[in-house]
Amino acid sequence: MINVVKIGGEIIDNKKLLIYSLKNFSKLDGSKILVHGGGKIADIFSKKMGYNNNIINGRRITDKTTLDIVVMTYSGLLNKRIVSKLQSLGLNSIGFSGADGNIVKSYKRPIKDIDYGYVGNLNINSINTDLIKYMFKIGIIPVLSPITHDGNGNLLNTNADTIASYLSISLSKEYKVILSYFFNKIGVLNHLNDEKSYYSKIEENLFKKLKNKNIINKGMIPKLENAFYALKNGVYKVTISHPNYLNNPTKKTIICL
Repeated sequence: MINVVKIGGEIIDNKKLLIYSLKNFSKLDGSKILVHGGGKIADIFSKKMGYNNNIINGRRITDKTTLDIVVMTYSGLLNKRIVSKLQSLGLNSIGFSGADGNIVKSYKRPIKDIDYGYVGNLNINSINTDLIKYMFKIGIIPVLSPITHDGNGNLLNTNADTIASYLSISLSKEYKVILSYFFNKIGVLNHLNDEKSYYSKIEENLFKKLKNKNIINKGMIPKLENAFYALKNGVYKVTISHPNYLNNPTKKTIICL
């Protein structure tokens, strides 16, 4: 069993919630790997530098300045902060960007209706599963930031939910993989103003209806798209939940086809 866990910036930005998330992560059986984002923290640093962010449909527009900011924030400060917390919990971990060890290779997103800038897309050959399996073998827990590379010396900002999805799919060719998306709600909410309301299960047809009616929060759209993609491509189980309920079988949203 392999557990792939993705945590977002709203968790990383909350010191108590981050520690609680990592403690629950440490209790997972078998090999595990952590993928993190950090959009909220990158926004804070951008504002401190007098730079405004542009986000469309839950995805960040990444120009050259924004790329520098997210590389420093994601692969530097946040990645090492998480690694140090895991070490304090007795979990020997190493932080990676996608460029390290060629662990995640991407290609620049083509310009269609929107030019996302220096943003990476992934394909079925993007993940270096051999390196990840070696890390598992020697007892190392990989911690991945969402910075990838294109093989030509260029770094690209890549959606962390997408990395977690493709990583899970790649590993599912040899292992039973559970993909867990952690964020600061109990699950996918069915009433945005009621944090206790959530879908215990959500099927793709329901997701499409909610998306078309603009009920699903914009930041949740790429997460759910990646969740369904993973489930349709060999991943054993995909859930979206608050880290408090990682081991609770009902207090979460289970993705269903």
